[in-house]
Parts: sequence; structure tokens; C-alpha cells
Amino acid sequence: MVCQHHWPLRAFTLHEPGDAPRVIIAKGRDRWALEALIAAGPEGCTPLHGPALRWSAYIFNLRALGVSIDTITEKHGGPFAGHHARYVLRCNVTAGREGFDPFCPFCGSGAIKGGAA
Repeated sequence: MVCQHHWPLRAFTLHEPGDAPRVIIAKGRDRWALEALIAAGPEGCTPLHGPALRWSAYIFNLRALGVSIDTITEKHGGPFAGHHARYVLRCNVTAGREGFDPFCPFCGSGAIKGGAA
């Protein structure tokens, strides 16, 4: 059963040159950000083109899992000129199995009581 209420757990395999492949598990916005980085390829992602409230937090969490991600600072113009980050995946990541999330209040262990559906 796959949880339909949020981005459920998914396994990803990290392939770093010279290292053995490693499997990590991501869910929620961290998973969303990792899948966005995979889809973006070498161009990477910016909060300007893929809006999300806490890109830097998702990147922090993914780095804590061992995902190699570069941050490139870029300037932008306009009425609110300044700079923004571009995040680029620096390792090969393949998506694996998507699974049942036991922590989801809708489909986890507390969702069905007494065998009723």
C-alpha cells in the first residue's frame, strides 16, 4: 500500500565515484527536493524556478543523509535584486522502491482499528 496523503518513504541509491553504492530513505519535502534535483540534472534547482519555502532546509537534511550537493550563489536583478542559491546534485542518484509509510496517520498502524476499513 502506498500512502496517498504526502510524499511517502522512498529508497534512493547514491553512487559516488570510488565508493560502494549506499541506500538512503527520504520522504516528504526532502524526497520532493531530491527528486527535483534528479530531474534537473546538471542545471540544478533554484528557489526562483522551483518555489518551496525551505529549500535550504531540505538540502541540509539531504546532505545529512550523505547526498553530495553543491550550492552555487547567483545574482538576480529586478525590483528585489540580490542573490539566490542554485543547488546541483554532485553524485548519481537512482530512485528505488516507494513504500508504505508506517508513520502516516491515515495509512499507518493507527488508521485501521479492529479490522474495519
